[in-house]
Amino acid sequence: MAFSDFHSPPPTLPPLTKYDVFISFNGKDTRNGFTSHLHSALCRNQIETFIDYRIEKGGEIWEELVQAMRDSSLYLVIFSENYASSKWCLRELAEIIQLTKTTEKGHHRIIPVFYKIEPTHVRKQTGSYYHVFVDYERTLNYELVREWRKALFHAANISGFEYNHDHTSILQCIHIGPTCSC
Repeated sequence: MAFSDFHSPPPTLPPLTKYDVFISFNGKDTRNGFTSHLHSALCRNQIETFIDYRIEKGGEIWEELVQAMRDSSLYLVIFSENYASSKWCLRELAEIIQLTKTTEKGHHRIIPVFYKIEPTHVRKQTGSYYHVFVDYERTLNYELVREWRKALFHAANISGFEYNHDHTSILQCIHIGPTCSC
């Protein structure tokens, strides 16, 4: 019997990523408050974070966003009152869901943050989400709208955080690698 028969192959390590965290958020609701405080806190804790203002000027926005999503390990999706009113946010979310389904298990992870909104509103698309989707169903492709609905349902069924006022405790619950050039 050969020596190699007694040893299993070394475990495969997850691929290295450029960003520890990708933040998906609706700027109108959270950019100058919750999201900016969260981003600053992540950077202070040496967590390499992608946020939309890191897109290079002159670059193709969607292509750069997708590349940043692929280059990230963790997705913080900040659901807020107007998240679903942004087609960009919904496109990001659908892409994030797709990445988590098609890459090696455990490489990409989603943590939803429900900022001043109940998870059930996101999951069931009620309240402000309902009204936005009524309009989408009248004006957009059925399959696209269906994909966005499924993405919201999927993400809202992942254990996450609910925040009404406290911006600080999210960092106590997220443990990520030690690099940051923010």
